[in-house]
Amino acid sequence: MDRMKGKVCVVTGGARGIGKGIAEAFAREGAERVWVLDINPDDFKELEKTFPVIKGAVVNVADAKAVEAFIQKAMVDSGRIDALVNNAGITRDALIQKMGEPDWDIVMDVNLKGVFLMTKFIAPLMMEAGVGTIVSISSVVGLDGNIGQSNYAATKGGVVAMTKGWAKEFTRKGATVRVNAVSPGYTRTPMIESVPEKVLEPIIERTPLKRLGEITDIANAVLFLSCDESAFITGQVLRVDGGLVL
Repeated sequence: MDRMKGKVCVVTGGARGIGKGIAEAFAREGAERVWVLDINPDDFKELEKTFPVIKGAVVNVADAKAVEAFIQKAMVDSGRIDALVNNAGITRDALIQKMGEPDWDIVMDVNLKGVFLMTKFIAPLMMEAGVGTIVSISSVVGLDGNIGQSNYAATKGGVVAMTKGWAKEFTRKGATVRVNAVSPGYTRTPMIESVPEKVLEPIIERTPLKRLGEITDIANAVLFLSCDESAFITGQVLRVDGGLVL
């Protein structure tokens, strides 16, 4: 398969879970280079060994200097960035009266500021080249809300708002830089492993497709929005939730 043939890609939070699945999908689809950004260097080893086109980089996406330094390195390596996936994200759940400011601030930093910084430094390069794709991972929680996730929901709703604004902003002066978001439903990832089955069972029952999402479900959606098959799609939010919310 060659849907990403010759493309240079960047995936944040790419060493585990959904991000890892996206990076693997890009590599299998012929990407020239897939940069995987994360904070634990040990998590890159398996990916780099399995897929020679994947290269790991330790980057805190909420640190502007670290992001800028990485992008300079990537440009020296490949001379361009064709596809960006803003996937890095964390949760610090609590009912609002129990949610401390540190829990609010760190989720805002990673989930919202991180998306802003990565896009701030990469989008101008894409606009200068005249082409590129940006896909940011939102969540159904960002569209519909959820108890105990005020911070997370706010960031994921912010990702949707930025996506729509950027789809307009990055096509100025004839550039074809497409910007979309994917909003996963409840998906079997390391993040959800701590959720008791008794909590997940009612969610599965309410889902028309009667299952949780798999990492490949999300990766395939991101792959579609990052390749030329979706060349006339921008500013959209694609729910991948099995019909949980209709």
